[in-house]
Amino acid sequence: MSIKATPTPGSQLVSPKDHTLIMIDHQSQMAFATHSIDAVTLRNNAALVAHAAAGFGVSTIVTSVAEKSFSGPIFDEIKAAFPKLEVTDRTSMNTWEDANVIARVNAIGKDRLVLAGLWTSVCIVGPALSALEQGYEVYVIADCCGDVSTEAHQRAMERMVQAGARPMTSLQYMLELQRDWARGETYELTTGIAKKFGGSYGLGIIYAQTMFNAHEG
Repeated sequence: MSIKATPTPGSQLVSPKDHTLIMIDHQSQMAFATHSIDAVTLRNNAALVAHAAAGFGVSTIVTSVAEKSFSGPIFDEIKAAFPKLEVTDRTSMNTWEDANVIARVNAIGKDRLVLAGLWTSVCIVGPALSALEQGYEVYVIADCCGDVSTEAHQRAMERMVQAGARPMTSLQYMLELQRDWARGETYELTTGIAKKFGGSYGLGIIYAQTMFNAHEG
C-alpha cells in the first residue's frame, strides 16, 4: 500500500511551546577568544534567537559563568529581549552540572532542549552530551555558538551530532517557530526581527516592503 501524505508538520520540527531554549555564556570574555565566527555576526545571531524566543513565548533559561569575577555580563542584545529574566550564574563549565540550572530545567519540565552559547567544545558539548544521556532531545543552534577556532567548533558539532544532537541555524530556528506566513499574529514579529538582525534576508524584506509593499503569505 502506498503512503498517503497529509498536511501535517513532522514531529522533529520545533514549535514555540514544545522546548526549552538554554542560552549559555554569551559574555564578553568568552567572545574575545572566539574565532570560528566574527563577533558582529555572533551578536546578531544571539539577538535574533533571543528576540524570537521572547516574542514567541518560548520557555528560556539564560546562564552565565563567573559573571562578576571574570567573564563579564551577557550580551546587551539578550538582556534587551529578556529584561526581567533572571540570569543564572555558575562556576561549572558544564551547565548540566549546576544544580540551579537543573532545577529550572525540571521546573519547566520539557523534554526537548535547544542550546546555544560559548564555547561550543566546552559549554555546549557538556550539557548536550549530558542531557542526551538522560533521555532529552537536544538541538544545537550552530551559528549562535562559537569557539577558539573553526576546527574546535566543527569537531564539537560533529561530536554532538554523532551522539544524537540535531544542528540548526539561528534564522532556521526563528522561521521554524513561525512556519506559516498565514499566522498573522506573529508575522510582524518575525519579519521585524529579521529586518533588524537577519542580515541580507532582512534587507530583502525591507526592500520588498518599501519598493513594492510586498509581504510573504
